[in-house]
Amino acid sequence: MDLMVEASPRRIFANAHTYHINSISVNSDHETYLSADDLRINLWHLEITDRSFNIVDIKPVNMEELTEVITAAEFHPHQCNVFVYSSSKGTIRLCDMRSSALCDRHAKFFEEPEDPSSRSFFSEIISSISDVKFSHSGRYMMTRDYLSVKVWDLNMESRPVETHQVHEYLRSKLCSLYENDCIFDKFECCWSGSDSAIMTGSYNNFFRMFDRTTRRDVTLEASRENSKPRASLKPRKVCTGGKRKKDEISVDSLDFNKKILHTAWHPAENIIAVAATNNLYIFQDKVN
Repeated sequence: MDLMVEASPRRIFANAHTYHINSISVNSDHETYLSADDLRINLWHLEITDRSFNIVDIKPVNMEELTEVITAAEFHPHQCNVFVYSSSKGTIRLCDMRSSALCDRHAKFFEEPEDPSSRSFFSEIISSISDVKFSHSGRYMMTRDYLSVKVWDLNMESRPVETHQVHEYLRSKLCSLYENDCIFDKFECCWSGSDSAIMTGSYNNFFRMFDRTTRRDVTLEASRENSKPRASLKPRKVCTGGKRKKDEISVDSLDFNKKILHTAWHPAENIIAVAATNNLYIFQDKVN
């Protein structure tokens, strides 16, 4: 018989959110967790299903005054009183639950000033943060916006310490990406177990890996055509104009329906999981 796997809920935590939940993060105390939607973040006890504490509420009295929404939230990996949440305006707020029960006043505010020369109609949309993740060490956090991944030092709020371009070649295509709604895609990002590398997805079933020490980066492709077991992944290159080399793929022939939004990295080994639409790929470092 085929093995059938079925998930059955052990507990259901209900009636706390009016909007779609975008994040769930378990606290390092292993007793509580947070859940976030567009306007509120709630704190739950894992044993109590029928009530939660509201710790962030950005809902204005008049909904017409709404200018931003919460896009992601996560607890600090070691300090159980600290969590961050990101917004559609490209900002990140770090909150400390010890200072007050309702964390409407943040302890730290991370924002990179916008370069006025590159401002365009799409600036606000592409600066919206789709994911925020603390490093395993707890010293850094990483944020993903539409075109880039940024690494922030928690001790420096004014600008990120690293900015990695994920698919800069799409900047000239923002108009058509807006028309087909792809500009609103929410890409996740993740850290390697040692925090030395980061990974995030792109279009055409491409995913990007950045080595933080050597500053080298690579584009790889997860597809059924080139994923025979034990076969090595070949780096891919995108050609932005001019003459296309043999192995390169042209920007105009990228498939925007094939996108990798979800990726995960094994906490201890060099094994990664990549979700490409309805296929899950697992790759590991080459074993000699």
